[in-house]
Amino acid sequence: MRNLSIDILKIILAFFVVFLHMHLLRDSYPELSFVLVNGVFRMAVPIFLIITGYYFYYVDNTDKLKKWLVRTFSLYVIWSIVYLPFWKEEDTWMNILFGYHHLWYLIGTFFSGIILFFIRKKSVSLLVTLILLLSSLGYGMQTLGNLHYFKNETDSIINLFPSYRNFLLVCFPFLTIGYLINRLNLDTKYKPSLITVLAVVGLVVLESFLNYKMISPNENIDLLFSLLIACPLVFMYCKNIPVMVDTKILASLSTAIYLVHPLLMKWILGRYLPYEMIIFIILLLVSSFILVFLNRKLKYLL
Repeated sequence: MRNLSIDILKIILAFFVVFLHMHLLRDSYPELSFVLVNGVFRMAVPIFLIITGYYFYYVDNTDKLKKWLVRTFSLYVIWSIVYLPFWKEEDTWMNILFGYHHLWYLIGTFFSGIILFFIRKKSVSLLVTLILLLSSLGYGMQTLGNLHYFKNETDSIINLFPSYRNFLLVCFPFLTIGYLINRLNLDTKYKPSLITVLAVVGLVVLESFLNYKMISPNENIDLLFSLLIACPLVFMYCKNIPVMVDTKILASLSTAIYLVHPLLMKWILGRYLPYEMIIFIILLLVSSFILVFLNRKLKYLL
């Protein structure tokens, strides 16, 4: 049985990623767009990682780890091949090592899962220290890059997404948070209220707004400190809405939306078609459902 609340959350998060990559409302409402794109929508990947980390707790032997790694890496390879025409003429080695566009999440999860497996039994204090240390390092590098503190080649390097948005500085901390929630039974011991959840999401909005005003309205913000508080609480809130079902269609649909949406964006958006947005959303849903059903026949497609 599956928790329908978590699967619905994953659908919402998948569309957060879609709207983030579309830079929703950028031209019409730039300030609101910034708060959404570089704030609220940035909650998607961390919560995905927390969900993965929560269930990674059950990967407790090498056989299960191998199975988990094969599935994750296969998914990465398959979709890297799908997107090959778009990145083969770019920085090929960079795309192979860190993942093309949104696929960085898959390869990042793969490597962070390996690290977490071998240190998962360490003390909670050590794991929490690593979460805070690595998150702070990533946040600091991003901030120095956005402020363009360095005025030479270092600035170009530090502003590359893989410099701070990678398996060690993003994926590992949030994967470990999810793991610890399960290990410590935090989701059963602490049940955040809707008011609490709205308050911490408000912190994300506030931090994003401060970035807009104090750093730059033109810089992308991937990492926010408030995500370390908001994302676990949102996950635990949804986890504690027990609506059990015996199908994983919605979970698979969220994965399909995440994986296929950049492909449709390249084909549809920006062509100034009538009702372009509506056409895009309809085709995204249709193609995602097709992938869900194909996945029943083709292993590791989703």
